[in-house]
Amino acid sequence: MENRFGLINTLPKPIEWLTDNGSCFIAKDTRSLLIDIGLEPCSTPIRSPQSKGMAEAFVKTIKRDYVSVNPRPDAATVIAQLPSWFEHYNTLHPHKALGYRSPREFLNRQTET
Repeated sequence: MENRFGLINTLPKPIEWLTDNGSCFIAKDTRSLLIDIGLEPCSTPIRSPQSKGMAEAFVKTIKRDYVSVNPRPDAATVIAQLPSWFEHYNTLHPHKALGYRSPREFLNRQTET
């Protein structure tokens, strides 16, 4: 988090941390820790397969298109590669649901019209 966003306790506004309603994510201690480190806990609506599906599709894509084809001798190596994977995912990776455009390309075209 700090590699991508800087010291998270000093951000101008909190970063949303989206999860489903699993007991470990809605536990008081978990939510308290998130708030302490500058994250804003958000959970998907109960019984919302659409929200959960988007998160699961993202994880599946990251595993399939990035983790499985890159060196990963240890967790530190994978974590060090995450910023470049996210950047690629957002700027270059085509997404079927976005007409085979990247998220940034899709958003840029939305703001042009």
